[in-house]
Amino acid sequence: MVHTLLKHSRLIFLCGLSFALIAFLVSLILPKYWSAESQVLLISKGYGGVDPYTQAKAAEQIGGNLAQVIGTSDFYNKVIESQTMSFDRERWAVMSERNRRKNWTRDVQAEVVYGTGLLRLTVYSQSKDDTIALSKAVTDTLASRGWEYVGGDVGMKVVNNPLLSRLPARPNFIVNTILGFVLGVLLSAWWVAKNRHGVFGRI
Repeated sequence: MVHTLLKHSRLIFLCGLSFALIAFLVSLILPKYWSAESQVLLISKGYGGVDPYTQAKAAEQIGGNLAQVIGTSDFYNKVIESQTMSFDRERWAVMSERNRRKNWTRDVQAEVVYGTGLLRLTVYSQSKDDTIALSKAVTDTLASRGWEYVGGDVGMKVVNNPLLSRLPARPNFIVNTILGFVLGVLLSAWWVAKNRHGVFGRI
């Protein structure tokens, strides 16, 4: 079978290129989303005599909880009600509750940078200005009202303001093209192997 695959390696490679081109063209058609990333530092208070490692682990645990809270309806409402930034609230208002929750968790994400006490926020939107504005609103809301979810023993400070991506973050043209190429190679190799005693056996 290996001999058959090597014999038709040119065909397999061309199929891979074809799938890669299709994936790239499809990515061009899909809506483009920019991303903005910011960081909030979680500062534990009231832990006198506690070593720094324990404080850092406590901050990580709190950050993990906050990362989940950011996807909730309550936090969403706080961001929408905030007056710090003017972003496109209308696109959220016209969605059904189910679609709104789905899109909010997809477009507003948070993760803990382990070992640092930092919470990384990534926000997506279809225009540069709206991406920055929404990211700023999310970041400021977390910094000013995040204590409501964890109590007053934790301080939150914005240490990195929203930074816009240089290129659209979604869809990822490079990843999609590579996946298309790999898929094309695998499918064509499977087809060649399957038909090695059929079509190719008579060549």
